[in-house]
Amino acid sequence: MYKIIKIVLLAIVLNVQNIYSQNWSIAIHGGAGNMKPEHFTKEQLDEYKTELNKALSIGVAILKSGGSSLDAVEQVARYLEDCPLFNAGKGAVFTHEGRNELDAAIMDGKTLNAGAVAGVRNVKNPISLARKVMEASPHVMLSGSGASEFAREQGLEIVDSSYFFTKSRWESLQRVLSKEKMGTIGCVALDTHGNLAAATSTGGMTNKRWGRIGDSPIIGAGTYANNATCAVSATGHGEYFIRYTVAHDISALMEYQNLSLNAAAERVVMGKLLNAGGFGGIIAVDKMGNICTLMNTTGMFRAFASSKGLKGCEVF
Repeated sequence: MYKIIKIVLLAIVLNVQNIYSQNWSIAIHGGAGNMKPEHFTKEQLDEYKTELNKALSIGVAILKSGGSSLDAVEQVARYLEDCPLFNAGKGAVFTHEGRNELDAAIMDGKTLNAGAVAGVRNVKNPISLARKVMEASPHVMLSGSGASEFAREQGLEIVDSSYFFTKSRWESLQRVLSKEKMGTIGCVALDTHGNLAAATSTGGMTNKRWGRIGDSPIIGAGTYANNATCAVSATGHGEYFIRYTVAHDISALMEYQNLSLNAAAERVVMGKLLNAGGFGGIIAVDKMGNICTLMNTTGMFRAFASSKGLKGCEVF
């Protein structure tokens, strides 16, 4: 009898491992907002979708080959940071003082380890710095000049602040010196080993002042991953995502109320967040590979794919 039970348990373990070996999912976003089709030309929309699909293909290739979700989300985020279309890295918006200040975070759902940076001005890829903070320091978040010093010690690429200048972002600052523009890039993934990861990177708000930091680098607000539930990356009005710990709240509803990913996200994004006056969206992947992309705005740049054949790239 004991041998039979042992064989059955072994079969269950092998079956679970086989499921993991076949199952992967990934979702990315490039920011959310109350945008409409008439705000873009066909050529502009095609360009956004082309870049989103290129970023997505990087993550898919890593996951298909058995690579880690951490590698997938970092490399996808790096690509989007290097693309001037999005408000992160090269395409970061300008502060009130005419500077670029970058934030980023990454989280490992297997260990709950996380790394984040805020107010960085001269590191080419803040998401890679966030990963170094997670893996090569005893801390979770570094900011400003200290984060840059750590980046140099870790051999990351340092650039002159002029690298982040793009004409369109500068002109945007001139137009909206009394308004704010937000945007973020992010990636969540489940790998074939059953591990979840999340990454988020941003240039913050156009015209932000006084060293303002949003939700992107704050674990549990704009970025969260836990193998027991899901991985989440958020985009939108960061102050609300911080106050309502949006990313962790979705995970907590799944863990403590046994809600599905979609139900938990609906309750937070379309309920709690919207009722409080917070606008934005999330991308998320749960431990079974289910994907959720949800926003309470009219649009969110997003793309997704899975081993089950699901694939898409949408804006509105």
